[in-house]
Amino acid sequence: MKDIGGQAVIEGVMMRSGKIWTVAVRSPEKEIIIKKEGLLELPGPLKMPLLRGVVALVQSLNIGIKALLFSAEASGHEEEKPSSFSLVMTVVVAFGLGIGLFLLLPLYATKLLGIIFHSISESSLMFNLVDGIIRVIFFLAYILSINMSKDIRRVFQYHGAEHKTVHAYEAGVELTPENVEKYSTMHPRCGTSFLLIVMAMSILIFSFIPKEWPFIEKFLSRMILIPLIAGLSYEFIKYSSKKMNNPVIRTIAMPGLYLQKLTTGSPSRDQLEVAIEALKEVLKTESTDSKTKERDSDALVG
Repeated sequence: MKDIGGQAVIEGVMMRSGKIWTVAVRSPEKEIIIKKEGLLELPGPLKMPLLRGVVALVQSLNIGIKALLFSAEASGHEEEKPSSFSLVMTVVVAFGLGIGLFLLLPLYATKLLGIIFHSISESSLMFNLVDGIIRVIFFLAYILSINMSKDIRRVFQYHGAEHKTVHAYEAGVELTPENVEKYSTMHPRCGTSFLLIVMAMSILIFSFIPKEWPFIEKFLSRMILIPLIAGLSYEFIKYSSKKMNNPVIRTIAMPGLYLQKLTTGSPSRDQLEVAIEALKEVLKTESTDSKTKERDSDALVG
């Protein structure tokens, strides 16, 4: 059985394996529209531990953008296809806002707190612990704020449908809405859990940055260390998802699982049908394409 990854999109779900990704979207006419694309096999060096996680995230970002654009058009949320320039600018702005909100602002806030509470500025571990806590608070506030949007809540329902469908596939049951809805909306390989692990891992890694360094050097060094943190976090998620019966691993993974309660919703039968169709299309290609060498997916679930 192969690892299947995925992502919720606008009125739909994207699923992917090592060979192909598909996205299924419910159109305004209530039909399920499907798009699929093949994936190139990565060369051996890019599959090495740590490096494969960074490559997988870049690949997932590329696929995710394509899936979102298709879903916006197929669901009737986007009448005109955006230009390449506007798409690039949207990604650049979103990346910049993410860096500012979850990296620069927490660092500056911690610096200000260090002026008031000297114990923070005198210890690199304490400084990064406070910085990490602020980062988590900002992340939770962001999740709670976007939950106020009706459209986002529907995306989160499709996120739940994606998780339930992957769980059903991994359990080996027939993929029907009746069977799939019995499973949990929480999955150990979820991108939400991954982000929480990234924040926890950053506290440890950033502690090695000398506390005497100026603010700008601390910020730039954190930027440079992002790929390392992402790679380590990916390896932990991949390993822990296969060792959930281990009580220690499960305890460490539990905060990420509970956090998914904020990013997944209980899906309807219609939404489950969309997720099932996306996965069936992936499995159909996997089973019929016998000429392509089998390979595991490096994608996260949602």
